[in-house]
Amino acid sequence: MAQPELARQQNTQLVLAELKAACATCNLRELCLPAGLSNEELDQIEAMVNICRKIRRGETLYRAGEVFDAVYAVRSGFFKSRVTYEDGRDQVTGFSMAGEILGMDGIGQGSHNCDAVALEDSEVCSIPYTRLEELSREIDGLQRHFHKLMSREIVRESGVMMLLGVMRAEERIAAFLLNLSQRLNARGYSPLEFHLRMTREEIGSYLGLKLETVSRAFSKFHKDGLIEVEQKFVRIRNIEGLKQIYAHHVN
Repeated sequence: MAQPELARQQNTQLVLAELKAACATCNLRELCLPAGLSNEELDQIEAMVNICRKIRRGETLYRAGEVFDAVYAVRSGFFKSRVTYEDGRDQVTGFSMAGEILGMDGIGQGSHNCDAVALEDSEVCSIPYTRLEELSREIDGLQRHFHKLMSREIVRESGVMMLLGVMRAEERIAAFLLNLSQRLNARGYSPLEFHLRMTREEIGSYLGLKLETVSRAFSKFHKDGLIEVEQKFVRIRNIEGLKQIYAHHVN
């Protein structure tokens, strides 16, 4: 066998071995991969996933208009999704954390309709969509799991539309903090103490509020004993109080 070909095969085997080790030791494995699959099926899925890609803070994972060819499992870090209008204004459309999937916005039209920007140094695992479709037809559990992920994103987006449509400013901020708390808790992090990876301005853009309005709401929640705020660190002191503010809208 020619030396270049031998080297290529050895490199491929090394990459696959690294990937399998990465998936096997990832603490988010159960969130990204379906439960109840055979070892053979898990091997097929792990072989589909590309080696983790590092995205530095401020860098884009993909941009609006780029060809869609993969979805991305966030292994670590935090991202914002944004759209840029013709007049140059940016609108934040979502935030994604470790254990969540990015890139599904491109499935319908074959190209991304927003930018995904890292809010801190992050890592993602790239999953080629063509191969994902092929395996989904072979592995029922994978198809159900992916449909569940898509449904979760749809529900989240519809919840944001409700926030923007009818909630007062304080209700929007309370709902935002509660949602963030629930998502962190689901991933094994503290639901009551966390650092906000996004700025107040980015929160305002997401919730349809001015920066000053967001700052006033945080200050009021702090004064009322609902939260403690130290720059970007938030400690929820009275989660039931936040729920009451949100329930005021629901009821």
